[in-house]
Amino acid sequence: MTLGKSLMAASVSIAAMITMAPAVFAQEATLVFASNEVGQPTYNPVKATSLNVASSLIFDRLVAQDANRVYHPHLAKSWEEAEDGMSWIFHLKQGVTFHNGAAFNAQTVADWIPMFDGTDNAYLVAAVEAVEVVDEHTVKFVMKHPDPNLLYNLASAFMGVPEPKSFAEMGDNFGVTDAIGTGPYKMQSFAIGEQTVLVRNEDYTWGSPLAENTGPAKFEYLTFREIAEESTAFLELKTGGVDMLLSVPADFVPEVEKESDLKLVSVPGRELVYMVLNVVKEPFTDIKVRKAAALAINQREILDNIYSGIGQVADTFLISALPEANVADEYRIAYNPDKANALLDEAGWEMGADGVRMKDGKPLEVSLWTQSDSVFRRLTEVVQAQLKAVGINGQIATFDSAMIRDQYKSGDQQVAVRSYIWDNADIVDWFFGADRLGYPNISMFDDPKAEDLRAAAMTGSKSSAERIANFTVYHEYVLSQFPVAPIYQPVISVGYNTSRITLPDTFNAPAVSATVLMDMAPVE
Repeated sequence: MTLGKSLMAASVSIAAMITMAPAVFAQEATLVFASNEVGQPTYNPVKATSLNVASSLIFDRLVAQDANRVYHPHLAKSWEEAEDGMSWIFHLKQGVTFHNGAAFNAQTVADWIPMFDGTDNAYLVAAVEAVEVVDEHTVKFVMKHPDPNLLYNLASAFMGVPEPKSFAEMGDNFGVTDAIGTGPYKMQSFAIGEQTVLVRNEDYTWGSPLAENTGPAKFEYLTFREIAEESTAFLELKTGGVDMLLSVPADFVPEVEKESDLKLVSVPGRELVYMVLNVVKEPFTDIKVRKAAALAINQREILDNIYSGIGQVADTFLISALPEANVADEYRIAYNPDKANALLDEAGWEMGADGVRMKDGKPLEVSLWTQSDSVFRRLTEVVQAQLKAVGINGQIATFDSAMIRDQYKSGDQQVAVRSYIWDNADIVDWFFGADRLGYPNISMFDDPKAEDLRAAAMTGSKSSAERIANFTVYHEYVLSQFPVAPIYQPVISVGYNTSRITLPDTFNAPAVSATVLMDMAPVE
């Protein structure tokens, strides 16, 4: 499916010409999204459930995070929180305009926050009772309750600020046929599942101070291609068809290091790879079977054989950089085949002569869903073998990465191998909240005790320390019920062509985003 503006055809031609004559078109660069960013259907930050790095170039946010996850001004030049946490004052930058010329001001913020009502992302601003315009460039958030996570939410990709009038006029086309923000690039075209072309915002001078360049951007055009097959993406980088891969698969890191005109920059990952178990589908209605399946996964073997030892094993549902990942040892999920076999014996599943367990005349067979790109396929084949080792026969079903979210909504999955990218403990709420059954809660986990702990974590915390404690307890309880088996934490390795692009040696951001790409420059 291809949607875009009238200039798209010209943009595609330009992208093709870059390959043929890079010196002539030095003001253009072609980047490839990470495979798990492929298939995003919209750039609407309010309604999207997934966003890629290009969204951070179209939409600015009030707040920016540095590499140490410290908050800094962006569209908000400063802020104050009331001592009781019941209000925040944000002082906004002056002279900021949207791509269509509309002014960004306090009324913009007052119009923007209510847009989240009724959306999947409403939780981001659920603690905000009202937004009051104090003056042209000052806005006050009146809170329902203190929210120690507010600055994190305001710095997230889903809180890029859209232009309110065009947002209302375009309806569901906003983010598809056009997307109007205040960012350093304007959307020129968007072909779902294929590519996004951005053109520089020549008026941009209000970039985050975390970047050396606050605007305008140094490249006139950026083309983001969606290449689901990672070997194809690597070949394109190696042969000069593209200038940068935003995530080089671990398998290809040694190959990139061999090339004299290619370079790697690594940043800590925000991704976690895991296996989901559908708790309302047999045989996983039995917690003993869920636990057995989780303990059958040999994370170290997967790290070494699938990811060449690059990254680290995962034994909780959160990336290890988060304090809420510091759960008690008894809640960590680690490979234990003897325990897995004992649990299946207790659950009445007897090992058959063919290595598949049986109960009441039925074999222990499950569907095993995954994405169709090569790394996920290979990973899922290893998971299949590891489950088989304890007598669970998994039948792999693959789905296109752009379609699998819709497949999950059917609820037919029994086991799935997948990943998420997020660096906040509220991802536990996102994937295991009872009000999100189907998708994103594909485990169909609906547990009263978990809901109580979830409420305390999401809305019952008055300080950051209290929120960490509440989320740790919630996280521990979810792990104890085994709707999930953690597998792997990647690092992000960005590979780029040094004859075409320069980049800082270190990134002053927790991930590749506008902060990093604003300092990307063409080689003269």
